[in-house]
Amino acid sequence: MFHRLTNHLSTTCVVLLLSACASVPPVHQGAYTQAARAHLYGIQEWRLQGRLAVVSPKDSWSANIEWGHLPNSEKIRLSGPLGQGAVVIELAGNVVKIDRGGGNVQTSNHPEQFISQQLGLLVPLESLRFWAVGLPESGQDFQETSDGFVQGGWLIAYKEMQKTGVETMPHKMSVSDEHVKLKLIVDRWDLNGGKTN
Repeated sequence: MFHRLTNHLSTTCVVLLLSACASVPPVHQGAYTQAARAHLYGIQEWRLQGRLAVVSPKDSWSANIEWGHLPNSEKIRLSGPLGQGAVVIELAGNVVKIDRGGGNVQTSNHPEQFISQQLGLLVPLESLRFWAVGLPESGQDFQETSDGFVQGGWLIAYKEMQKTGVETMPHKMSVSDEHVKLKLIVDRWDLNGGKTN
């Protein structure tokens, strides 16, 4: 029994070490500039993998995040270490579905309100799909800052950028208002179906 457990732990350690070696660290590239990013409004498809941390007066938590964006839908998967406690949020039009696993699926026609209730904090999802790629939400007023912008009462700051293929994309960013702060570290980008990191 102990021998089998030791073998299992050894195998797990080797797998983790190999996966760590296979990861290519992002190439950090300059500071954020909004003006050079306008062409990204036309991006049709993107996917990111990274880590998300949320701090609010009532709670704080962190999760791995995978976010896939298509022209008419979003799919966000939040999970703990080794995929534990995964929550999948799918948004298509004005319909949102949250799947907590084990057949626990809930839907609503009021996406932002519903997601905020489920996560216990206000999440400006409509805006976040723009902010994640380094853009202010289109058609909405914003004010530029030295490392990002302010929009809709939220401060969006890009702490570090990274080269991803021909683009320069966010690597470390934060989104905050007076109630909550989200920190996102993007480890991998996939733009328009072509994997880059």
